[in-house]
Amino acid sequence: MNNGRTGSIPVSGTISAITLEPMPSYNAPFEIHVHGQVSLRADVGYAQLQDCLKPLWKYAGFRNLADGATSSYEDEPGIKFDAGEHLLQMCWTVAGDDDFRQTLDEVCMNLNEIAEAGAAIEVTFYDAEFDTEEGPPSGESRDDFLMLFVGPNPAAIMQVQRDLLVQDMINMMERHFDASELTGVVAEVDKLFSQRFDALVHSLEIGKPPRGSGGNHGGHGGGRKPRHLH
Repeated sequence: MNNGRTGSIPVSGTISAITLEPMPSYNAPFEIHVHGQVSLRADVGYAQLQDCLKPLWKYAGFRNLADGATSSYEDEPGIKFDAGEHLLQMCWTVAGDDDFRQTLDEVCMNLNEIAEAGAAIEVTFYDAEFDTEEGPPSGESRDDFLMLFVGPNPAAIMQVQRDLLVQDMINMMERHFDASELTGVVAEVDKLFSQRFDALVHSLEIGKPPRGSGGNHGGHGGGRKPRHLH
């Protein structure tokens, strides 16, 4: 993802034996951590996944997924493809800037095309200046956290959003109420998502020709977030 590292440069002629590795950037303002697990369609193979994730490994300065799948931190698994389980797993850090957000947009659009079910992807921007040995500088950290969602259709994406919201609400409210008392709260959340989905479906229907022959008949927190530990 980020051009925080200079990409490998193809060479030819008499110097074709020389391999130029990506160089780390010491000026990237963020360390960006991407974390998530996406179930993929059974027909998706490594080549198709590599193409879908190209914005990521290209941003990191590599020429293929095999090289770019390694995280900046050795204790993180990086980007893994489990062909047997049809699963994409990401726990991957790269140095970058705010332009990485555009890369995320492209990757999410690509993953929508190959996802079997809805999934959430966590992305954390860690301010690199707050990780110096001298200690954090004065002022506030520029840390940021994004929760992104992918899926084969709007219904699958909304289902994941709903499930995460309900889980967070129950975890918070169970400090004060029994789980049996929260049924009504969950029902209200379901109602909100149902209304949102109905509105989306209606918006997609606008502009479509009427059904029938020739179209003539009537007929979608505060504080610094800790790094993932493994």
